[in-house]
Amino acid sequence: MREFKSTEEILDFAIGEEQSAADFYTNLADQVNSPSVRKMFLEFSEEELQHKNKLENIKMGSLEYLPAAAVADLGLGEILVDVAPTSGMDYQDALILAMKKEKAAYQMYTRLAGVASDPAIRDLLKGLANQEANHKLRFEIEYDEHVLTED
Repeated sequence: MREFKSTEEILDFAIGEEQSAADFYTNLADQVNSPSVRKMFLEFSEEELQHKNKLENIKMGSLEYLPAAAVADLGLGEILVDVAPTSGMDYQDALILAMKKEKAAYQMYTRLAGVASDPAIRDLLKGLANQEANHKLRFEIEYDEHVLTED
């Protein structure tokens, strides 16, 4: 991970990553055929934009507490083979792609929290890591209930 010289650099980096994540889910929504799956990915895009807004507010001086309780992990994102986004991808591949994206976001926030010098910012980043872990869990549960149960 690159070195950050200030809390502001950490926040700017995280803001950019949240925008990238929102764009990722919007693009993923455009590549699936199912209207309900499309809706789900657009909702995740909106959640990532909410994270971005929180970070922007923090940068402007408004510190918000985010709980950092442990989140369950089914471990599916770690054992499934990587997939590439394609037009018209099936539900299974879209879920795998999303799980892996959320795992990467969790790892990013965990690393950023490790380098943040301000304890309040560190706690906030841990809270954002927790939210990303929760997103991954939601995709894992969806995969477990709707893909692994298919005959």
